[in-house]
Amino acid sequence: MASFLLELLLLLSLTPFLSANIQQTFHQCLSTIQIPNAFFTPNSPNFTQILNSTAQNLRCITPSTPKPQAIFTPLHETHIQTAVICAKKLGIHLRFRSGGHDYEGISYTSATNIPFVVIDLSKLRAINVDIDDNSVWVEAGATVGELYYRVAEKSKTHGIAAGLCTSLGVGGHITGGAYGSMMRKYGLGVDNALDAKVINANGDILDRKSMGEDVFWAISGGGGGSYGVIVSWKLRLVSVPATVTVFNVPRTLEQGATKILLKWQQVAHKLDDNLFIRVFIQPSNLNGTTKRTISTTYNALFLGGVDKLLDIMKQSFPQLGLQKTDCFEMGWLESVMFIAGFPETVPTTFLLTGKPAFLNYFKAKSDFVKTPIPETGLKGIWKRLLKEEIPLMIWNPYGGMMGRIQESSTPFPHRNGVLFKIQYVNSWVVDEKKAMKKHYKWIGKLYKYMSAYVSMNPREAYVNYRDLDLGMNEKNGDNTSFVKASSSWGRRYFKDNFMRLVKIKSEFDPDNFFKHEQSIPILPWK
Repeated sequence: MASFLLELLLLLSLTPFLSANIQQTFHQCLSTIQIPNAFFTPNSPNFTQILNSTAQNLRCITPSTPKPQAIFTPLHETHIQTAVICAKKLGIHLRFRSGGHDYEGISYTSATNIPFVVIDLSKLRAINVDIDDNSVWVEAGATVGELYYRVAEKSKTHGIAAGLCTSLGVGGHITGGAYGSMMRKYGLGVDNALDAKVINANGDILDRKSMGEDVFWAISGGGGGSYGVIVSWKLRLVSVPATVTVFNVPRTLEQGATKILLKWQQVAHKLDDNLFIRVFIQPSNLNGTTKRTISTTYNALFLGGVDKLLDIMKQSFPQLGLQKTDCFEMGWLESVMFIAGFPETVPTTFLLTGKPAFLNYFKAKSDFVKTPIPETGLKGIWKRLLKEEIPLMIWNPYGGMMGRIQESSTPFPHRNGVLFKIQYVNSWVVDEKKAMKKHYKWIGKLYKYMSAYVSMNPREAYVNYRDLDLGMNEKNGDNTSFVKASSSWGRRYFKDNFMRLVKIKSEFDPDNFFKHEQSIPILPWK
C-alpha cells in the first residue's frame, strides 16, 4: 500500500513536467508544418474555446473532465500524416475529432485519464459534389448539414442517406453506421459509402483499393478511432423527389397515446419504404395546467406528396388520425431542417454554420426492439418518465431496406428482425456532481427495467451512441481488453461481426496505435 502511494505521489509530481514535455516535443516535431494558429496548449488564449467548439455534451467539458495536453488543427491531410508520424515516434497518444458529437466525449477527453493530444479535423471541410458520377467526396470535418446543403445546391432531386442531426461531423458519423430519415428507403450512410481516405499508423494515406476490402469493411460501421484517421468519404447520392412531405403530430395519454403507440410498433416497420415515422416520448404539462402527462410526437418524412401520404396512412395507420392540415410539402433540404427541429423561420443557410440545435448535459443509452412492447410495459415506462425532470425517448423505425441488407455486409449488424431502435436521453441543466449522479441513477434504472422488452443475448446497442457503462478497454490496451470487449460492448455493438473486426485490427494496426476506451482491441496472441 505504501509503495502504491509513493508511486502515485511521484506520478502526480511529474504530471506538469510530462505535460510540458509532450507539448514541447510534439510541437517541435510538427515544426515542419508552417501554418500559424494551429497548435494550442492549455496556456493558449483560445484553447478552451477550440476544445469546446464542437462538443455537444456539456457533461464532457466540465472543469473536472480530463483535458488534452494540446490541440492541433490541421489544414491538409499531409498535416495529419506528420502528426501521426510524430506521435508514433514520440509515444504520444492521439485522439481524433471530426465533429465532437460523440456521446461520451472520447474524441476530446479521456475516461482513463491518459495524457493525450487532440487532432481536430474541423478545418477539413471540402465537399465535391459530382452529379454525373452520382457521388460526393466530403472531408471528415464537414458537418452533415453542410453536406446536405452542398448537394441540394447542385440538385433538388439528389440527397444523402445520413443523419438526422445536422451538426454531426461526417468523419465519425459515417464510420459508426449513420442512420437517418431515409434509412428505410436507402439504408445507412455506410450502406452508401463508395470509397474513403484513411491515414494508417505509419502515416500512409490509403484509399479503398490500397487499404483493401477488409479494412474498408471495418471502417464502414466499426466505429471511429480504431483503424486510422478518416480523412474523407466518397458517398453515393440518392434520388429524392422535388416535393416531400413532413409532419409532427403530438398525442398525449389523454388522447389515446398508449393505444396509438401499440399500433405504431406493429406497423411502422411495415410501412411504405418511402415513409419514416419516428416517435419522441417525454413528459409534458397538460395545456393550461401543472398536471404532468406523457406526450408522444410522431415526426415523419415521406418521399412524396401529401395526397399519397394520406392514402398510405389511412390504409396502414389510421389510428394516428393524420389530417391534411398536419402535413407540409417542401423540398428535401427544407425537410432536413424540419426533421432536425429547427423553427421554420431559420433559413437553410444556417446549415453552413455547423452549429447544433441544442447544447446540454446529458447521458444516453440505446436498445433494439424485436417484439412489440405490451401495454403493461408501456405503462411502466410512463410511470418512470413522470418521475424525472427532462427525460426523452426516441423510437426509430426499421424495416424496408434495413431488413434486406445482410448483417455481415457491414460491421453494423442491427438489421433484419429489428422493429425499432430506442434512444434514451436524460438531460439536466445544472453542472453539479450531485445532479449528475441523480440523473445517471435514473437512466440506469430505466435501462434495467427495459431489459425484459428489448433484444437479448446480446442486448444490442448502437456504437454511435457510445455508452461507457457497457465496458471499457484497459488503460494500456493490454490482453484483457479483448476478453472484456468480447463479452460486453464488442458483442453488443457488433454481434458476430466483432471477431472479424478484431482480426482486421490485429493485422492493420498490430501495435494498437489507434485506441480509446471502446476501440476495437487487438488479439492477445499473434
